Amino acid sequence: MKNKKTLVIGATTKPERAAFKAIEMLVAKGNSVLALGQNTGEIAGIKINTKAIPVKNIDTISLYINSSRQKEYYNYIIEAKPKRVLFNPGTENSQFYQLLELNNIKYEVACTLVLLTLNKY
Repeated sequence: MKNKKTLVIGATTKPERAAFKAIEMLVAKGNSVLALGQNTGEIAGIKINTKAIPVKNIDTISLYINSSRQKEYYNYIIEAKPKRVLFNPGTENSQFYQLLELNNIKYEVACTLVLLTLNKY
């Protein structure tokens, strides 16, 4: 499987959270992962950044923050020019879909964990 550089927004050190599990699984499957969250910490050797760091060559941005919290990341995500943005369950945002379309960025409403499990990531 090809390494897909992934930025997870909404990373957390709480093992019961989907974002935590997604980072573990992404790393286990050999993807390079960047993590952005409210609190610092580490998951599977990946440091959680609390500030939006400049990123390049991002394949996928996986969102684990609700639509109201996404607004502050609109420009950051669009400037990162990922190949796609994944809206995990609970992060759906039709306003953001339109912005992404205007910027020729693909998006999927899909669960990162399910895609990884089915090898469809």
